[in-house]
Amino acid sequence: MKKILLLFLLGLSLNSYSQKKLIDKFFSPDTNRHNSFLPVPVIAYTQEAGFEFGGAGLYSFYLDKTDSLIRPSQLYGLAYTSTKGQSQVSIRSDLWSRGNKWHHLYDARFYNLPFNFYGVGDATLRSNEDKLIQRRFRLNAEVERQLAKSYYPGLGVEFESQSFRDVELGGFYNNTPFFDKDGGNFILFKITQLIDTRNTNIYTTKGFFTRLRYGYAPDFFKQQQFEGTLFTLDSRYFYTPHKKFTIAAQGFMEAVSSKREIPFYMLRQMGNDQIMRGYYMGRYRDENYAAIQAEIRFRPVDRFGLVAFGGTGTVYAKNNFSVNRLKPNYGIGGRFFFDLDKSLALRVDYGFGEKPLGEKRNSGLYISLGESF
Repeated sequence: MKKILLLFLLGLSLNSYSQKKLIDKFFSPDTNRHNSFLPVPVIAYTQEAGFEFGGAGLYSFYLDKTDSLIRPSQLYGLAYTSTKGQSQVSIRSDLWSRGNKWHHLYDARFYNLPFNFYGVGDATLRSNEDKLIQRRFRLNAEVERQLAKSYYPGLGVEFESQSFRDVELGGFYNNTPFFDKDGGNFILFKITQLIDTRNTNIYTTKGFFTRLRYGYAPDFFKQQQFEGTLFTLDSRYFYTPHKKFTIAAQGFMEAVSSKREIPFYMLRQMGNDQIMRGYYMGRYRDENYAAIQAEIRFRPVDRFGLVAFGGTGTVYAKNNFSVNRLKPNYGIGGRFFFDLDKSLALRVDYGFGEKPLGEKRNSGLYISLGESF
């Protein structure tokens, strides 16, 4: 699903008075602790979905402004529809209590999403491109409690329901055997472990972050579905050798296992606006996914920043990882910091990936809110 026009910011309010207030707030030098809200009208175009119309919003706030150490909490919402039937409604929250004793993560999403499918594995061909329609509903909740200075164990539960349909009766997807290819449901019960020494959770300049998630999905629905485990590792490190430069690094891994065959909807997908930028999400998918990346962040003035990034990653089947099959990614980006108190930024990145034999190079433009990691 290549976006010709990925995102166009038309305006930031519906009337001139509120627009002036918002613009004044954006360029104000105020760094006091305050709540902030960024509404972003969204217009995009994709070959598969047509024109997309909707809006996004990021609300950042403190649950207790009297606490000088509390981390900012965030609510992020997105809603849009398109001329060819694509739609998405989602809301995510990242909440920190007084003293950062409790950490809450909640997520609700609904997708009706046409996307391009190329096959399974790390060597799929663009010539196999086939448009599918995915319907996905997701609910997720995780709660973590601080037991030591930087240690947060927790519990979580996730429910997902997915379905897939090939637009073409004789398409590549319909003619290829995949387990549970029409979709399914699962409930995942999770144990989480978080070690977090970051100086801030939004624009980190020093510290270490590692989150482990282990989830088990029992056979609740008594039908062809996913029954097994999902393991996720997300580890990050931040170092600032100079007040205007920050070096950031991340390692990421997802692994699915089951005594049964892995359903199609549980296969891990490489590429998005956060890691392995430059690859279309789902161009490569398999049972496992591993990637690493690093960024050099340069912030010459408070309002603006520049980023150079690079990394490598791949998807692979069980016991089939090979260093020789790692794929590169690299790119540059810019940042506009609209909230100096929390260093909240509008992010624009352009990433490049490998050039498969006989195909054009993988690449992509990303416009989003907040840092990639």
